[in-house]
Amino acid sequence: MFRNGLEPWHLLVVLVVIILLFGSKKLPEMARGLGKSMRILKAETKAMREDGADSDGTAKSTAGDRPAVERVNVTKAEDAVAKDNIT
Repeated sequence: MFRNGLEPWHLLVVLVVIILLFGSKKLPEMARGLGKSMRILKAETKAMREDGADSDGTAKSTAGDRPAVERVNVTKAEDAVAKDNIT
């Protein structure tokens, strides 16, 4: 029944319908958006794989990868409150 279900002329018809529906101005924008989405998806799946490898202990990590202590910005008001609590 579906032996030759998708022939080249079927793809041509689908392409023509897409161009008629969305117009030639909108198609490049849609392609850019799709490309961005694919890059984001690829980066997220890579990060998930690396996180999975870290939890298994198979990934190599060194102390230089991330700082031992994070820097914190203290505003003047918070600094003044901290000084008042000390004295």
